[in-house]
Amino acid sequence: MDRELAELTAALIDIPSESHNEEVLADAVEQALKNAKHLSVHRIGNNVIATNHNDQGVRVILAGHLDTVPANSNLPSRIDQGRVFGLGACDMKGGVAIALHLATQVASPSVDVTYIFYEAEEVAAEFNGLGRIARVAPEFLQADFAVLMEPSNGNIEAGCQGTIRVQVRTHGERAHSARSWMGQNAIHQAREILEILDSYEPARIVIDGLEYREGLNAVGIEGGVAGNVIPDRCVVTINYRFAPDKSVEQAIDHVVNLFSDFDVDVTDKAPAAAPGLSQPIAQDFLRATGALVAPKFGWTDVARFAEMKTPAVNYGPGDPSLAHSQGEFVLIDEVNQVAQTLEAWLARA
Repeated sequence: MDRELAELTAALIDIPSESHNEEVLADAVEQALKNAKHLSVHRIGNNVIATNHNDQGVRVILAGHLDTVPANSNLPSRIDQGRVFGLGACDMKGGVAIALHLATQVASPSVDVTYIFYEAEEVAAEFNGLGRIARVAPEFLQADFAVLMEPSNGNIEAGCQGTIRVQVRTHGERAHSARSWMGQNAIHQAREILEILDSYEPARIVIDGLEYREGLNAVGIEGGVAGNVIPDRCVVTINYRFAPDKSVEQAIDHVVNLFSDFDVDVTDKAPAAAPGLSQPIAQDFLRATGALVAPKFGWTDVARFAEMKTPAVNYGPGDPSLAHSQGEFVLIDEVNQVAQTLEAWLARA
């Protein structure tokens, strides 16, 4: 299995699938799944869904996103010293390779399984493939438990942070830069926004014994008219990563109150997800994997399942700290270990 999964991971890397350009990879995945006679395969946009129907009374979902961030001189793939290198190796074509292997090779699991390979996870929530499935065919997301194949070092990362992005605006008055006293510099006013951010102390929230660390950071700044004009406008883009003790609405209120002296526009939002580890099926998964459990820093689609009251975890190969980096890789041993663990769990879940 080592060699097979390593080569499959490399092959998936070598089919470019940057967000909004997943069609070729989705075609390949769809064809591979259709060759497995025990599966029913469905296509919604560039989302591919495969289900089995053993009438076991319990259904689980294994899901992985097909898209990657933009390339950074890290294509094609290469296999070297027990690692598969390349764009999306850990985030998350190693996980997709495992799900594809399980879907096509495990014909008679002890549970009903839905495998979902979806588009546009790495971009704004409005484009997310699971969101599209939820809108047009929500029956495919009905399950007793879900596993997101996000990179987690082969351990379990429970729940996830929520995220919102806002634009905080300052307003000034244009003037010739040679007569700057005639205007009001909107970029200079942005220092008040940056001072608020610099003095902000992010919360640490403990839920089910897991500590979620929040973050509030400027991730972009835009302003200026011309090299000889005092600018009348400046926009600071801020990302707030919040713990699962807050709703999206509470997170938005928190940020709006912090910047109450400015115009604030929300540009993107996604809810957090509580760990959900108290459910019996989640406890069974913990026992079956024997994996360490940690909080998820970042947003993943476990939040979508949490909204549907479906317990879900992140569990996949790859170091999440390598995600989106030029030197991204996944350990072949880790891919193999996660695959073997999931196969054993599906046989006894």
